[in-house]
Amino acid sequence: MTETHLPRDEASVAQARAADLRVVMAVSAAHFVSHYYILALPPVFEMVRASFQVSYTELGLALVVFNVACAAGQTPAGVLADRIGARRVLVAGLALGALALAAAGLVSSFLLFVVLFGLGGLANAVYHPADYAALSERIAPERIGRAYAIHTFAGMMGGAVAPPLMLFLDSQIGWRGAFAASALPGLALAAWLALAGRTILPVTPRPAAARGAAPEASGSVRLLTSPPILLNFVFFALFAVFQLGLQTYSAVALVAAHGLPLAAASLALTAYLLASAIGVLAGGLPVGRISPAVLTIAGMLVVAACTVALGIGTVGTLGAVLLLGLAGLAGGMTMPARDMIVRAVTPPGTFGKVFGFVTTGFNLAGVLGPLLFGLLMDHGRPGGVFLVVAGACLLSILTVLGGRKPVAAG
Repeated sequence: MTETHLPRDEASVAQARAADLRVVMAVSAAHFVSHYYILALPPVFEMVRASFQVSYTELGLALVVFNVACAAGQTPAGVLADRIGARRVLVAGLALGALALAAAGLVSSFLLFVVLFGLGGLANAVYHPADYAALSERIAPERIGRAYAIHTFAGMMGGAVAPPLMLFLDSQIGWRGAFAASALPGLALAAWLALAGRTILPVTPRPAAARGAAPEASGSVRLLTSPPILLNFVFFALFAVFQLGLQTYSAVALVAAHGLPLAAASLALTAYLLASAIGVLAGGLPVGRISPAVLTIAGMLVVAACTVALGIGTVGTLGAVLLLGLAGLAGGMTMPARDMIVRAVTPPGTFGKVFGFVTTGFNLAGVLGPLLFGLLMDHGRPGGVFLVVAGACLLSILTVLGGRKPVAAG
């Protein structure tokens, strides 16, 4: 029987695709765990509060400390990923995050519970810089857009799975057992990446020339304060304002502004979330054939148009579902393009620190956004929630237009 083989060039292409797929799956699995851990506490908020006998405000301190630690740790984690490799940083983050979550389910002291959530936030800081460094360095340019899309989609799915699974685990083994059980996937993934993952994400030392081009501290400061990087940081903050406004406040704003029943407003929010997930996957397809800047600007214009209509128009249930669904689809499609813009302006060997820095914009919006949207709701301006989202989208277009010039290495 004659044995057939692929031609050498076809075989090498197939091997390259398989290697890329392994990287994407490993990094996306870590991103799934990251978003699951971010939302592990909110579904069991009431049970944890009753257990520690604290107020909602006091328990909210755990989430504040988590986010502050995450924001503070992202850029240093990116610098570390560039120096020692993304895999080692991911392993450390996965292990620390899982152990902190498990320990939080065991302690009887509320102060220690908050401290452990701070450690969890520090662990969560590694994912964006390490994930994006691994993808940007390992994936072939013709497949990088789809890789970014799958990575983002995996994180969204982790966030979607957390609430129902945490509630189910709580009903079976209590919230403390739910925390411990939820730590197991993170520990398993950390162990796998530490042992078998070295063939998927090997450490690639930075070239000596790159290490010696400039003192590391001054070189990093100069890079991160360069106009293109700062503009991308602002873009991520504005993009997070848009996401926070629609994900967290659109339902209550629809009820207050348009008199929709809560069930109808929740249906519109569900349409937004589902369309966002579909949009992320769809957005990875045209990247490489259409300019990422064009895709991003078009998406932001669509979101702005939809949210202006929700802010100043009169809509019923069908209109709210269609407008929020379209906004979700358009916003989701911009996410891979958004990541491509950052990659295009980042010098080789600095993907970790740059992505770590610009994605800190998410945390900035997470601190300031609730204050702004809360004030609008408290002062009887629910339509203002949608108008602020529209304004953030329009402002983000300006950052795209000015933040596309590559930064020189060194």
